[in-house]
Amino acid sequence: MVERRLRQVSSRLRTLRDELRVIDDQLAHLTDDADDLGIRSLVSETPGAGAEHRRAREHAEAMAKHRAHVVASIAELEARQDELLDRMG
Repeated sequence: MVERRLRQVSSRLRTLRDELRVIDDQLAHLTDDADDLGIRSLVSETPGAGAEHRRAREHAEAMAKHRAHVVASIAELEARQDELLDRMG
């Protein structure tokens, strides 16, 4: 029973770590886009450019929140994995 749970936790950890790598790439891209749009907004001084920058920043912030959630899930699973390993030992 413990071994089965350990395999499940390990599998879920691999999945979340893969997801985290993708999120990091996406977050870097979204942040760069938001920064570029912020500069364009300052240069153009148009309401449309400002709104576009805000939307891009909101997307980057949402991705950052998602990343934090995934990191917390990984930490929880690592603690669970340690607990299961202790039971086996």
